Amino acid sequence: MIEVRAATADDIAQVVELWDREGGPTRHAGRHHEAAILLARDPDALLVATEGGALLGTLIVGWDGWRCHLYRLAVARDARRRGTARLLVDAARARATRLGAGRLDAMVDPDNTDAVAFWESVGFALDRDARWNLVVPPATDPTPDLTR
Repeated sequence: MIEVRAATADDIAQVVELWDREGGPTRHAGRHHEAAILLARDPDALLVATEGGALLGTLIVGWDGWRCHLYRLAVARDARRRGTARLLVDAARARATRLGAGRLDAMVDPDNTDAVAFWESVGFALDRDARWNLVVPPATDPTPDLTR
């Protein structure tokens, strides 16, 4: 059973290794100290998918006070086509709703046809600003929980 949760400091080495191995085309694969800073600043921003203790995938869900930005969706090759990425995006949507975000923006390399197809399959669309986004329905409680 795949579990999605916020990463902990104990996950960082595996996260960075996954980014290096499966992070796709990127200018900067990410480093241990950067992931540690992210967790210290926003402990719920880095989501991980695990199964039986093994790290299957990651997704960063940054929050700027208006929208959530999605970065570093990476899934281990042997965990693909099992719904891992979709579970991570579902958890990102839930976080965005809790925070009161108006939309989600995803960083997607336009030349990565598999990534483009995935983001379209989960409801994202390329907007006029060349961003992949999804409007988030408002939370039932209009006061976001800013403690998380």
